[in-house]
Amino acid sequence: MSDAQPPRQANRTLQARKRIALVAHDGKKSEMLEWATRWQNALSQHELIGTGTTAERLKMALGLGIEALLSGPLGGDQQIGARIAEQRLDILIFFWDPFSPQPHDPDVKALLRLAALWNVPVACNAATADFLFSSPYLNESYEMLIPDANAWAQARTV
Repeated sequence: MSDAQPPRQANRTLQARKRIALVAHDGKKSEMLEWATRWQNALSQHELIGTGTTAERLKMALGLGIEALLSGPLGGDQQIGARIAEQRLDILIFFWDPFSPQPHDPDVKALLRLAALWNVPVACNAATADFLFSSPYLNESYEMLIPDANAWAQARTV
């Protein structure tokens, strides 16, 4: 059995209308709201998903349609991770608080690991999110390479 990482040889096309997750720890919710207010028009053109309170606060403040998942500590981070693994999420905006330890830190690490594995663009702060949202790729189709999960699974069974 081989534990080598899967080769990035499978193609994935992100459609022009992206599926974007919005997540913010408690100490970063105000910063997320400020950022989302600046990018409200751009956000309204995409499918939005958020965890618990973050999704509800953004819905109320901006009137955007956002699918609300569970709160992060209750499994919301894992729900987003599952969407990444299933290739049902295109961009992750996750304002995490580096000064506040979270009871669900292992879930946060797993979420960021999945995003890195599946080549999902991630912004962990407003500046990086600004760069992502000012990219011409935001509203265009985008071809990217992802792990060839089938080839990797077959190689592990040999």
